[in-house]
Amino acid sequence: MQPEKQEQYGWVVVAAAFTLMFVGFGAAYSFAAFFTAFESEFGASRGHIALVFSLAALAWFVCGAPGGVLADRFGPRRVALAGVACLAAALALASAAGSVTTLYVTYSIGIGLGVGLVYVPSVGAVQPWFGANRAFASGLAVAGIGAGNIAGPLLAAWWIAALGWRGAYLALAAFILVVGGTAALLIRQKPGARRHAAGGSGVRAAMKTPAFWLLYASLVFSCIGTFVPMVHLGPYAEDVGLSAAQGVTLVSLIGLGSLLGRFTIGPFADRLGRQGSLAAMYAGLGAMLLVWLAVQSYWLLAVFAVVFGACYGGYVALPTLVMDRYGARSVSGIIGFLYTGAGLGTLLGPWLAGVAYDRLGAYDVPIVAGALSAFLASACILVLRKSEKTRPHHRR
Repeated sequence: MQPEKQEQYGWVVVAAAFTLMFVGFGAAYSFAAFFTAFESEFGASRGHIALVFSLAALAWFVCGAPGGVLADRFGPRRVALAGVACLAAALALASAAGSVTTLYVTYSIGIGLGVGLVYVPSVGAVQPWFGANRAFASGLAVAGIGAGNIAGPLLAAWWIAALGWRGAYLALAAFILVVGGTAALLIRQKPGARRHAAGGSGVRAAMKTPAFWLLYASLVFSCIGTFVPMVHLGPYAEDVGLSAAQGVTLVSLIGLGSLLGRFTIGPFADRLGRQGSLAAMYAGLGAMLLVWLAVQSYWLLAVFAVVFGACYGGYVALPTLVMDRYGARSVSGIIGFLYTGAGLGTLLGPWLAGVAYDRLGAYDVPIVAGALSAFLASACILVLRKSEKTRPHHRR
């Protein structure tokens, strides 16, 4: 393939990755729209319902590691196609669930496996196609997460109103199979990427570096608080007297903020420093959680949701940090193993927030704990930034 055509197809890969993350995370974040329906249908506590999402998130972050390794070996197309099939099957099977336990087996496992197999391979596939604009290209690709966060809850709420929650899951399954399947067929690994990446680091070598574990710890800490509003902001809105529709809209506004953040932060990260940008975004997450603690009006919550989402969008810097330091040789596998840390944080955050609500009748304690954890995540990146001044970077 000619260099000009390679560059052009790189943007096709970005569009395909955007679409795969749009359908995958749209399915995942649509969970907020189903929360109240599950409370009514199954009479379950908020802790048990939140655990459905937490287990799914743990699964997709854990599955990202083997998904990344498989993509490095067999190419992202095959892995992404398998992920789309898992997403559609999970939603179709969840539509027949008769209990929360069945949702653990169908939704949690299936969505977790599906997102894990489309997310990391898609992010990893984008990196080798770009050089100076890598963070910008990554930002465009992972903006699919924000777009899915916007559209998923709203589309699900519309289908729930028209078809019931079971019919809504079937409609989502069909949508993902068609749109996601088309995108998976378009994504591909850059020709010669593995050959030119021979000097990069493998997964085992990366895991022996302090930088890997500082990044890992930052993901654990940050995700403890990041996903609490993704799951609980809707029920919280109803607790303070807002409507269910307003609660779903607030979750979608997090997606809007994320979308804006992923489009705008990448170019600044390329110029101002990716480590500093990521540390600032983590700190912003903590600050916004404290704002959530202090406000109850719809419009102030809407401002919180958008700004919080923009800070969440700063996660765009992570794949570029991995590529910068470790090269393209095993970029998907390294990103995948790092994201197991995000899985641990996401397992703990939404689930324990639900348990705390069930016992205390309020979200104050988990919100404060999430904010403190986000500040610890920022500290991890600042330590990494300081240590990097005395260590040579990987040179591509």
